[in-house]
Amino acid sequence: MYWANFLHIYQPPTQKEMWVKKIAEESYRKILRGMKSNPHAKMTLNINAVLTELFDRFGCQDVIADIKLLAERGQIELTASAKYHPFLPMMPKEEIVRQIELNTATSLKYFGKKAYHPTGFFPPEMAYSRAVGEIIAQQGYKWMILDELAYSGKIKDIDWTQLYTLKGYPDFFVYFREREASFRILSAQIGMSVFSGSMLVKLLGDRVNKNEYLITAMDGETFGHHRPGLEDLLFDMYNTEELKSVTLSELPAIFTKHTPIDPRSSSWALMKKDIEDNTPFSRWMDKNNVIQKMQWELTNLALNAIKLIKPTDPIYAKIRGELDEAVHSDQYWWASAMPWWSIEMIEMGAKDLKGVVQDSPVSQDIKQKAQELYQNIIFTAFEWQRSGKVDVLAKSADEDVTQRITTEMPYIPESEFNKIVGNLEKQMLEAAKAQEYERAAQIRNRVKELNDKKDQITRK
Repeated sequence: MYWANFLHIYQPPTQKEMWVKKIAEESYRKILRGMKSNPHAKMTLNINAVLTELFDRFGCQDVIADIKLLAERGQIELTASAKYHPFLPMMPKEEIVRQIELNTATSLKYFGKKAYHPTGFFPPEMAYSRAVGEIIAQQGYKWMILDELAYSGKIKDIDWTQLYTLKGYPDFFVYFREREASFRILSAQIGMSVFSGSMLVKLLGDRVNKNEYLITAMDGETFGHHRPGLEDLLFDMYNTEELKSVTLSELPAIFTKHTPIDPRSSSWALMKKDIEDNTPFSRWMDKNNVIQKMQWELTNLALNAIKLIKPTDPIYAKIRGELDEAVHSDQYWWASAMPWWSIEMIEMGAKDLKGVVQDSPVSQDIKQKAQELYQNIIFTAFEWQRSGKVDVLAKSADEDVTQRITTEMPYIPESEFNKIVGNLEKQMLEAAKAQEYERAAQIRNRVKELNDKKDQITRK
């Protein structure tokens, strides 16, 4: 069986230096060190160019250098994307193309043509609509990656012995990340189950002996930052003999049967309820979420404001740059309360969008409208938090729970369980020795969760 592993790493333009450095140390560097010490391991990687700039700004040039090295060695295949991680299905075509071009220019600056020559595209949040697919195909890319539910709205409905092309674009492939395997891996350190490379093989069953492929796709920050110790699992899987590591762009040379399809609108946060309600983008634009509705109204004011400024105007470059950063998808996500919530992220996003309008040559009425939207977004957010509405929404839409109940808990031999716990305890002691007490506490809590569930997950 061929295994194409895809990782996405990104931080918003508003991210603080402390967090960039912390995540680089806990996650990015560990992944890259593991890749360098495993020359047979391959990975398709998306890094939105805003993160590359943050690395350079905050003293993480070694991360850039290692990505470049591994890309030049052929172990990492870099993808194209949109620089500031906007939610593409809600963006006009000209903004999508601009964000792609910005991403390309910055990536070439830091990685060079030898390392950065992408044939594939990662839409931020894996967010897809037919219009987005056509734009990407028309930009000359050869493939894009989507979630499995984009295929038919069901899991386990894909023939993994063949590839799929976008209907009307016979040379443009659409790859789908396999939900169950991806969720198994990313949830392996959150208290419901533990996992290993051998267990992934057991999960796949007879498939590992067939001429099939497996695509897993996750946030890179999952390994080591969100899930302490999960980076060990990643390279345990790379050392599994039954799985041959390949990049996504290598698949067409292996699987020559192709079928045209028209994927459904989707994202990698798509859930069954979203399909039933025909709300594929509910985490970023829910018709019942008044905060998100105001956010997008403010976004559109900003998008329209820039059109009034000529590129030759001295103020254009400044305001254009502000708008490029202001449309990042995080602000809408954190306003969903499904289950993620952050007034800080909501406020920063609204402030940046308001600033674009206020700095533009629009009417005083439009500027006043932007100010009112900004205030109403913040006031409503505080009211949701005070009233308990955030807690109600989060409880009903906890993603981790939703993801975990889609799969059965695997059997784990006690010896393997003890090995996993032992590795975590070792990391806990190392973190404490380095005075990283918060991280040591996180790992301690993880060990306690696992031990509490020991009888269940080592059941005979």
